[in-house]
Amino acid sequence: MQITISDNAISWFKESMKLQQGDKVKFYSQIYGSSPVQDKHALAFTKDNDPIDIAVRTEVEGIEFYVEDTDVWFFDGHDLKVDYDPDEDELKFDYVKPE
Repeated sequence: MQITISDNAISWFKESMKLQQGDKVKFYSQIYGSSPVQDKHALAFTKDNDPIDIAVRTEVEGIEFYVEDTDVWFFDGHDLKVDYDPDEDELKFDYVKPE
C-alpha cells in the first residue's frame, strides 16, 4: 500500500489544519459513512503526533501522512491517493488497486 498526496492537497492540509514541518496526519477508518472499498466505513483523518504502530507512511514537505497497522484492512489492498478539488472545496480520496 502507498499513500500519495497531491500538491493541491498538501496546500489544503497546511492551510486548513495549520500543519507545519514535523506534524503528522493519521488516516483511519470510522464506522459511519461509506467508501468505495468498505461498506458502512469511511475514511477519516486527524492530526496525531503520537503514532502507535505505523504500517504505511509518506512524507510531503516535512509533514508525515500515515496509516496504522490496525487500519490497513480498510484499504482492501488499494493505494490511497489524496487530492483537493477547488471547485467543490473538498478533499478527494481515490482508492487504486496496484497492478
